[in-house]
Amino acid sequence: MKYDSDIHPRKSLRLKEYDYSRLGAYFITICTYEKECIFGKVENEYMLLNQFGKIVLEFWNNLPERYANIKLDSFVIMPNHVHGIIKIIDTVGAIHELPLQTANTNQKTKRRRMLIPKVVGYFKMNSAKQINTIRNSTDIPVWQRNYYEHIIRNENKLNKIREYIHNNPLKWHLDRDNPGRTGNDLLEDEIFGNIKNDT
Repeated sequence: MKYDSDIHPRKSLRLKEYDYSRLGAYFITICTYEKECIFGKVENEYMLLNQFGKIVLEFWNNLPERYANIKLDSFVIMPNHVHGIIKIIDTVGAIHELPLQTANTNQKTKRRRMLIPKVVGYFKMNSAKQINTIRNSTDIPVWQRNYYEHIIRNENKLNKIREYIHNNPLKWHLDRDNPGRTGNDLLEDEIFGNIKNDT
């Protein structure tokens, strides 16, 4: 069964007036188009990356070479999504958002110029381009248009998110993005269901 966003919504918690170039840690989740499992499979509670999964891993690991003011923390690739923590460690060269204006197009343009959206956009675009070159297709999307991010506000939340990322393959059978899900992961419910209470 294909992913249905009406049945399995994941609301963005993006703050309209927040500068996503500020120092700090950000939890990022990016899903494949229609939640298709294209990066490999989970076997015996371990994620086995295929060729496309290895491309995604390489592009993620190389992000600090392009963006010297970020540091990567915990990361995992699952069959149809990735979770990662990006830390902005320096604001030198970051493009900060100006106060929001009235036009929506201006808001979207400014947001895309901030560091976290730029990093995610670069990662998605270039990994998709290489994957589509290999599968000889330019018109099939690899990633969903949007992504989920959350500002990590304290050490306790950071550690919970690290634990969740680390154990994601172990709990794939409970993952909300698993087409064959068999139950609920309480930590996942807390992170994606109640994380807004920490904002």
